[in-house]
Amino acid sequence: QVRLVESGGGLVQAGGSLRLSCAVSGRTFSGHYMGWFRQAPGKEREFVAAINWIGSSTYYTDAVKGRFTISRDNARNTVYLQMNSLKPEDTAVYYCAVHGRSYRYSPLMKDYDYWGQGTQVTVSS
Repeated sequence: QVRLVESGGGLVQAGGSLRLSCAVSGRTFSGHYMGWFRQAPGKEREFVAAINWIGSSTYYTDAVKGRFTISRDNARNTVYLQMNSLKPEDTAVYYCAVHGRSYRYSPLMKDYDYWGQGTQVTVSS
């Protein structure tokens, strides 16, 4: 059974940092992109970042470029999201996900087959 478990969320003041982790178990997704998405209250879930299998290609939504960094450790089957210079508008539940097909990038939710349960990030002003 495939499981994705996020951790590292919490409450932080504006300008602060958090590091999210997503541990994958049950299967090794060789060649698959992994992504982070977020959903703020009353809004649709949106793409945040994605990374390829070897970590050589990364993609970010414009709102987080220069502040967030996605990385992965395949030996640990874990993907990370380092979030710096956090803003109140970054407040959301953050989800990690695995793309359904290998070697394919997509910012679309429908292309990701496996999802974690989410971790809450709250940024106070």
